[in-house]
Amino acid sequence: MSDARRLDQWLWAVRLFTTRSLAAAACKDGKVLINGQPAKPAREVHPGEIVATKAHGVQRTVKALAVPPSRVSAKLVPEFLEDLTPPAEYEKAREAALAPKFNWSKGQGRPTKKSRRLWEQFGEQGSPSVD
Repeated sequence: MSDARRLDQWLWAVRLFTTRSLAAAACKDGKVLINGQPAKPAREVHPGEIVATKAHGVQRTVKALAVPPSRVSAKLVPEFLEDLTPPAEYEKAREAALAPKFNWSKGQGRPTKKSRRLWEQFGEQGSPSVD
């Protein structure tokens, strides 16, 4: 086991991202910080560093404990990182998942095809205005 690994590989190996390309894209977009500084995908992660990233709607903060040789199973993840994320972050994500994605006012009748297409276009960004 080596004592350093590329950031995008480490994020993927400890299961913070589902694919390495998603981890690399997050790094390039500036969504991954190491010790408070933006980090590129090729930057090496060393044990003891604090990694902060927004993954799956949660602002995660973890401390690297070790560097895995390859992707590890979910049961082994605690051997390689310590989760420093406050519980309030997980609660925010849970509430957002349970909240209705679209708000249709009562008494407005059935949504039109145009309204449904607007919903698909906006996705989770918010409810479109109803004409």
